Amino acid sequence: MRLFLILIYLFISFQGIAQNAELANSYFRKGEYEKAIQLYKPLFENNPIRQDYFKALLTCYQQVESYEFSQALIEEQMQRFPEQIYLFVELGYNHQLQGEVEIAQKYYKQAIEFVRQNPSFVFMIGRSFRQNHLLDEALTSYHIAKQLNPKLNTEISEAQIYGEKGELEKMFSLYLDLVDKNANYFSTVQRYAGNFITDDKTDSNNILFKKLLLKRAQTDPKDSWNILLSWLFMQEQDYRKALIQEKSLFKRKPGSLERIEEIGILSFNNEDYDTSKDAFEYELSKSEEAVLDNESKLLAEIYLLKIENIAAKDKRDKLPIEQKYKELISKYGQGNETLELHLSFADFLTFDYNEPDKAIANLEGILPDAASAFEKGIVQMKIADILVFTDQFNQALILYTQIQYDLKNSQLAQEARFKVARTSYFKGDFQWAQNQLKVLKSSTSQLIANDALELSLKISNNMDKDSLNEGLKIYAKSELLGFQKKYQQGIDSLSYVLQQFKGQQIEDDALFTQAEFYSELEVFDKAEANLLNILNFHPESLLIDDSIYKLGLLYRDHLQDPVKAQEMFEKILFEYPSSIYLVDARKNYRKLRGDDI
Repeated sequence: MRLFLILIYLFISFQGIAQNAELANSYFRKGEYEKAIQLYKPLFENNPIRQDYFKALLTCYQQVESYEFSQALIEEQMQRFPEQIYLFVELGYNHQLQGEVEIAQKYYKQAIEFVRQNPSFVFMIGRSFRQNHLLDEALTSYHIAKQLNPKLNTEISEAQIYGEKGELEKMFSLYLDLVDKNANYFSTVQRYAGNFITDDKTDSNNILFKKLLLKRAQTDPKDSWNILLSWLFMQEQDYRKALIQEKSLFKRKPGSLERIEEIGILSFNNEDYDTSKDAFEYELSKSEEAVLDNESKLLAEIYLLKIENIAAKDKRDKLPIEQKYKELISKYGQGNETLELHLSFADFLTFDYNEPDKAIANLEGILPDAASAFEKGIVQMKIADILVFTDQFNQALILYTQIQYDLKNSQLAQEARFKVARTSYFKGDFQWAQNQLKVLKSSTSQLIANDALELSLKISNNMDKDSLNEGLKIYAKSELLGFQKKYQQGIDSLSYVLQQFKGQQIEDDALFTQAEFYSELEVFDKAEANLLNILNFHPESLLIDDSIYKLGLLYRDHLQDPVKAQEMFEKILFEYPSSIYLVDARKNYRKLRGDDI
């Protein structure tokens, strides 16, 4: 019984400490330093070995200019832990804050002298300098340590400091030195350098990094520089150049084709189908040299069929594609390794070949072979999507709900819940849809959360509790027609909405969706008219930046009017700087303006 009471006491004590620490941190973040001191002080006194409590309490004293207390705190800690030589930096910084620069410099020199005595101390000393924003002193300590012991890995710490100072050429050079020394640092360098790289090839940081890589490739040719160039081109979404680098690497040293496969997938997702086709065809052609496994071969063949399908104009052109899918299924068989093949075939039969019943029959045929509940859920999700395509809403809802029940708390279950909401929306059951979306807006998947928020706003902005919501019902039905690729019917339905509900909230949504349908049918002049209507008559619309950006793409890609395209992208830059299209708009604007890269 006594032991039990002791355990209860300890548990309550630890819980209280944790709560006090959390509250102290909260006060600290808010800048309420006096309140934070009252909590940090007992936390530190009870656990003086905790450096985080020490540093937080010290900073609070310094922020409220209680320098005598901060001085005493440092000196007490030096007596307790004389081996903690970084405290000389803290002592010096405390004097510097009081304007006693000469005294501060004396302590900084003492700290650096410890580095001269033992270069390994630099990690402790350098970190303390950096935490106190003494970046030059931190660099001095790292340089001394490196001279005394060239084997020390100080490059990352030094590079980060140069990054903070804005000296990016030195920063990038140090990261490249690290890769030059050990190729195992690729992922580390990509992670840190990636913080300064964008998808805009005209960005000054991108240009600088590329220049440094090319210079090294010329003076000291190594595969490392080609790999990093390929990575940079992929960040910039210039997949053709990335593929050229990877082909060159494979030609010199045949090995893995993983990066070429990655380029194929990324270029496909970004609608660069020529590069994607080239990548997958190259992967298959080198399968013997690289000993490509069946999974990668199948993936390449699936993507090549998808690309062929995109290029096909009508059902007659698609007939050979159906046969190729059947041949692949015959070649690779059924099982969890070929699940992606069956799902791709189902999409083709439903959305491109208009034979949804055949797609459902094929998927039901592989359900018994599902290797796990998760795989079964993926197949059921695809069947439910096809049921929505064929207006069989209730059966689809049953399947979506079953997935939620069988795979609770999984991302697939969250996706199923979203599709319950979307299907209910298509049916006109807006309140039930909103109930589902309310839960999903805090989804762990950012994509699902964003989709949920977008649909929820669409419903709430256009739903009137005191009416039958006829306009929203017809609009939702139009969106269903778009999902079913019945674009002309969708256009006609939206024309009715625009006639009957002119001037109402739903008008801008109807105009935008109709513009998208016109673009699908390549009636670009009518798409332009709709988007201009939103700009001119709905300037407060939530879709205003979407409309401007879509117009820019329309003028650039289909209406051959680069001047107007440039105007639209410029409008995003200067009038809508918080738009999600800002980066792409800037990139397109610079390209149209003819910037010399």
